[in-house]
This record gives sequence, structure tokens and C-alpha cells, in this order.
Amino acid sequence: MCGIAGFVNGGHESTLWKMVNNQIHRGPDDTGIYLDSQSGVGLAHCRLAILDLSPLGHQPMASLDGSITLVFNGEIYNFLELRKELIDKGFHFRGNSDTEVLLNLYLSQGHSMLSRLNGIFAFALWDTSKQCLFIARDALGVKPLYYTNTPDYFAFASEIKALSPFLPSTPSLDYEALHRYLTFLWCPGAGTPFNSVRKLLPGEAMTVTGRVTRQWTWYKLPIFRYPQIISDQKTVLEQTVTHLKDAVHRQMIADVPVGAFLSGGLDSSSIVAFAREVNPHIRCFTIDVNGQEKGMTDDLPYSRLVAAHLKVPLDVVKIDSAQMARDLPKMVEQLDEPLADPAPLNVLYISQLAQQQGIKVLLSGSGGDDLFTGYRRHLALGWESYWRWLPLSIRSWLEHISGGFNQKISFLRRVSKFFNGATLTRDQRLVNYFAWIRQPDLLKLYTPEFRAALSDTVAATPMLEFLSPLCDGVPPLEKMLALEQRFFLSDHNLTYTDKMAMAVGVEVRVPFLDLELVDFAAQIPPSLKQRRGVGKWILKKAMEPYLPREVIYRPKSGFGAPLRRWMRFELRELLGDILSAESLKQRGLFDPRAVQQLISDNDSGRVDATYTLLSLISIELWCRRFIDTDKQSQLP
Repeated sequence: MCGIAGFVNGGHESTLWKMVNNQIHRGPDDTGIYLDSQSGVGLAHCRLAILDLSPLGHQPMASLDGSITLVFNGEIYNFLELRKELIDKGFHFRGNSDTEVLLNLYLSQGHSMLSRLNGIFAFALWDTSKQCLFIARDALGVKPLYYTNTPDYFAFASEIKALSPFLPSTPSLDYEALHRYLTFLWCPGAGTPFNSVRKLLPGEAMTVTGRVTRQWTWYKLPIFRYPQIISDQKTVLEQTVTHLKDAVHRQMIADVPVGAFLSGGLDSSSIVAFAREVNPHIRCFTIDVNGQEKGMTDDLPYSRLVAAHLKVPLDVVKIDSAQMARDLPKMVEQLDEPLADPAPLNVLYISQLAQQQGIKVLLSGSGGDDLFTGYRRHLALGWESYWRWLPLSIRSWLEHISGGFNQKISFLRRVSKFFNGATLTRDQRLVNYFAWIRQPDLLKLYTPEFRAALSDTVAATPMLEFLSPLCDGVPPLEKMLALEQRFFLSDHNLTYTDKMAMAVGVEVRVPFLDLELVDFAAQIPPSLKQRRGVGKWILKKAMEPYLPREVIYRPKSGFGAPLRRWMRFELRELLGDILSAESLKQRGLFDPRAVQQLISDNDSGRVDATYTLLSLISIELWCRRFIDTDKQSQLP
């Protein structure tokens, strides 16, 4: 796990070192650069040594004949099988890293190598014979990769802050992306707050030859292959255990200690249950938040119960919620993007503790909800059958009436959310479950200039276009899971997990997103994922022999930061500063009177705008850090 960066026609050796230093936290063990001055190509790398800790794992890494140079961030879990195959074909290896396997696999198979990889990765490979830069990102977007492309140069990096030498002195904002951040709290699709910076999407690759770029999708989710459904319940139960166990065991490979997150929920507990088969004393980590959100289930007793049941050590980091509130500005800076969610702080604090205890790799339960169903919106989708047959006028009335409920009461808040968008088409409604504010209400917050810049932009467009090729016969639940896997994971969950763990030099692996497990989960019928109001039903049944029932069937719990209370107390001073009339007028994005009205309506309970307010705060904090105060020198 590392940080990578580079350019074509872009700069000098000093530029490469600036890129390295701006993301040095990603790889504190080693650094290196490669510069082909004649071709104007540079590659940079900072290394977190996980496999082959010797100097033979140093990057940038060149092939034996020197024709190929590679920088690579991630892990290839099937590299040993690929290595054996390549040795049988006559390839030679100097060390034992998966990086060298990538090099030789490219020499053997070219771009088609991507379909052979089971892992998490972002890499860039310079082929001197073809004068071509080849970059790619893993199938599900576990590892980030950003790029900027102009008529004069192309540059890429693991984090946006590493691209600062290539940004204009007065960079322009991407208003469409900001609109999506405010709608969903994260930005679906390729956009970032910078108009000139894009994400390479999950399962995408790109070549750069001189001034010519070519971009293509090398991986699509199994839903687009219309997988063969396995209807036999006994077979599904057995294969659920087999595939998850294989995924966990495969991802335990490392030359450094491996630990695990353990929240006490089903997903992280399942990962630890199978990880201990490889390492009976795997070290686990959890968090104890003092003053968490009212109504949220306390995870700590469940974490301790699972640790005792599996006989594994458990380290607990104790955090006061007031400290978390104070750390929000630091969180926004580290994330590179204005993601409006306090959950990344959870990852940061646990990763800090793990790093202090000598753990470089943590296994995470991320992805379980997105494969097997686990969010409230998945259950809500099943309840639609009780009312979606109603005439449009009645559905409109339900939406209107529920929209006026007191938003301070959690049950009424959820009912209001449930009927929000009741008049939309099926696919529009699927996407609407991810939205946090009605579009008309959001547009009122914008200045006329912001609204004009948006023109006819629809926040949901990337997600709707993603769904459009699917036939009408695909079950709505499977469509929603595909949205989770393609957007919610890569653009939100995996982004913050990578950024916050790598902030302290810790790699996070996600066994639920092993490609073989992803393919298998797509073969499970919806009736086995959701049954009688129970989410993840088949996974829960499969784990009954391994975990206590009170853990398997515990109430679903999210990350319990008391954000609604923060807006009234701990964050009130920050809220007043960041969203003051003076601050908003100076930025020119949001209407001061409309924002103050939103704050007042949120305080009174007329609306629940807590997360929208956090999004507004996050965007202004991001602008102050990346627009106003980024004084780093520009491209020479």
C-alpha cells in the first residue's frame, strides 16, 4: 500500500518530489522517482512496505530489460498463482513482491492482464518501446486515483493534494460536482471539487501516448452479465461460508502483522471469525465514543462479546465526541474531498491505535451491507410493495403530509424520508434513497450565479445512466445493490477508509469485495438476502455456527457520532463562523439568508438539515484549505 504519482509532458525532478512529499503519509517506509527527460515522463512513489520488505520491493520498479517502469499502490491477492504461471512461461524474478508480478504479467499479456487480477490497486506503467503510459484502477475502486488532463500535460496521483503543482494559480470549481456533494454528501461519478481534476472510475483504465488519451472500462459488475441465480438454499449457505472464508484467508497474506476492525457487528465479526483460522491471535481494534448519538446501539459490549467468544485480543481507543467535533476540519483536509460524514474519524482513530501497536494492515467488514443488504433503505425498498400501486395523487399527498412531520423525532424523520420521492419513477426513486435533501430545497440555498452555472444539471444523472442499460426484469433490490457497489462504496465508503487509514500509514483490506465473492453474491436471489424484514438473512444463517446469536441478530447500528447535538453545541461556533453571512458572501456559492433560514428550520425541527449543514461546512472548509491557503508553488 503506497502513494503513486506522475506526469506526461509535465515537469522536472523537483515536481516529482513535491508530489511525493504531498502524500508522504501514504508511504513512510521508502520513496523513489523515475524521470525520462527525453520523453517528458515522470513517475513517483512513496512506499508502505507490506510484501517483500527488502530493497527488491523498491519502486519505481523496472523490468529486467529496463523497457517497463511501474509504480503500484495496492495488493494483488492471487499474485502467487500468477507468479508460478509466469515462471512456467520462462519469466525470471529478482524478488518476491506482487509489484514484480505485475511487471511481468504486462510483458506477457499487455492490457488484457487486468482481467487476471484479484486485488485492490491503482498503478501506472511507462512502456518506453511504445512511448505509452498505462494507468488502471481496481474493479471496485478500493484504491483511489485522480488525474488532470490538459492540452499541455497529463498528471495523476493517489490523492488530489499531490496534484497541486499542476493546478492553476486560481483553480475553478466544478459546480456540478458540488451540487452532487450537497445532494448525496459525496459525489457519484468522476467529478471532484476541482474543475480540472477527475477520478479514474472503478474498473477503468487509460493510456496516454503523447497528447492522445484513450480511456475504457475493463470491469463491469456481475449484474450486467445477468448471472445464473442459485435457488437451492443449502447450496447458497455452504457457498457463502466457503467464498467468504477463502476471501479472508487470501487477504491475510503479508510480511507484516495483520489486524482487524471489530465493531461487534455481523460483518466485521465474520471477518475476524475466519481470520483467526489463519492467525488465532489476530489483534482486533474498536472504538468507544463517549457521548454518541441518542438512540444508537453501543457497539463496545458486542465487540467485547465477539472477542471473548473468538478468544482474540481487543484494543479499544477511547474518544470523546467533543474531540471528534474539533477534528472535523482536519478530516476534510485529509479526505481531499468535502465528504459530509463524521464516520471517517472512526477509521482514523482506530488506524492510529493500530499503527502505534505495530499493525500495518487491518481487515475491514466494509462491503457486507452492499453485497448482502444491510441498510435501512434496503428494507424500505421492500415495503414499497404496500403502497406503490396507489394512484399518483395519493402518493403525492403522502409525500406532502410526511414532509411536515417533526424532524426531531427519529421515527417521524424516517417516515418522512421513506415517502420522499413517492411520485418518482422506479429508477429515480432508487437513486433518491441516497439523497439527503429535496432538489428544490437545495437549489434555494444557491446564489443565482451557482444556479446559472448548473444550467440543467441533474444530480442523479451518473447513477441513472448507470442503471439505464439494465432490463426491466432486474429486481429493484439488485439494482440498488449495484448502486451501492458502484457508487456508495467507491465514491464514499472506500474513499474515506483509504484516506484516513493511509493518513497514518495503515493499509485496509476488504475481504467482502473479493471478486469471486462479489460474483457469487450476485447469484443469490433477493429472497435469501431479505426475508421477512430481516436483512442479510443468508449471511446471518451462514454465520450461526461461528458467532453468538445475540451478535448475529443484534440491532443494526451505524457510526453513532452525535451530529444533531453537535450542530446545537460542539459545532455551533464553527457553524457560526463557516456559515456566517460575511463568509458566505465572500465565497459566493450560497445565499446567506437561505442558509440562515435553513439553520433556523433545523433548530426548530421543521426540517432535518443536519447533514446538509455539515455538507455546507465541509465545502467551505475544503475551499479554505485547497483554494484560499494552498500556497504551494505551481508547475515550473
